[in-house]
Amino acid sequence: MPPTNSPTLRQRRLGAELRKLRERAGLTATGAAELLGVNQSRVSMIETGRTPISADRLRSMAHVYDCSDEALIDALAAMTGRRTRGWWEEYREHLPAALVDLAELEHHASALRVALMIHIPALLQTTDHARAILQSAAPPMRQYEIEHRLTHRMKRQGVLHRTDPPPYTAIIHESALHMNFGGPAVARGQLKHLLDMSELPHVTVRVITFGADDFPTTGQPFDYVEGPVPQLDTVQLDSHHGACEFIDAEAPLNKYRAVLNRMESCALGPAETRDFIHHRIQNL
Repeated sequence: MPPTNSPTLRQRRLGAELRKLRERAGLTATGAAELLGVNQSRVSMIETGRTPISADRLRSMAHVYDCSDEALIDALAAMTGRRTRGWWEEYREHLPAALVDLAELEHHASALRVALMIHIPALLQTTDHARAILQSAAPPMRQYEIEHRLTHRMKRQGVLHRTDPPPYTAIIHESALHMNFGGPAVARGQLKHLLDMSELPHVTVRVITFGADDFPTTGQPFDYVEGPVPQLDTVQLDSHHGACEFIDAEAPLNKYRAVLNRMESCALGPAETRDFIHHRIQNL
């Protein structure tokens, strides 16, 4: 399979995980290449995601690296081969690469958990609400930028409406329910949509009220994207304007997982949250 000069987040992650396995085995890239019967540059290209590999080659590498975690090996094998040309690829020339990679990450997620302070999660936004947010961005965006980001955001929502959607949990602070992007009618429509989405069996929405005790926060909204095994989880720090940061190191993952668990412990339950949102709609 030919190399690529622009590997996706998924391809880079696969390469990074193989590098971790090699380093844990105490092997240099040169030493690994000798054991695998390839040159050192090929190992480096694989580890940077620039050279796709087959599932069989990956299993051979895992064996050489003395990895016995079959669940991890199977999960990595599923990431091999040519990259999936999903709908998101059509946006690669129009949007920051991180936004395109985020859509691919969501597509392959085993579960999604998000935490936000002043915004409704992107996957739960109405078109009018999303447009109002993008139009309020600073610095202002050109109209074609707004349209590209808007259609991309709406297509991302398809992950929650496919036949096999991942479990989705949104932890939202009450302040997000009071934001008035687009005016009262848009705000009301957004809250009604949030209420409707919360009724889906795979969607859980929970609100942290102003009066919640011991409310933990990182000061920045984030998505916790679960992979098929915990080692392949990813945290995405969200800027709403495309400057996404992806984190996959073990210590930060543990930190954000703990923050989410603490947030859930002080949030209203799903039924209480629906009552709370309904009350907010009545008061608009």
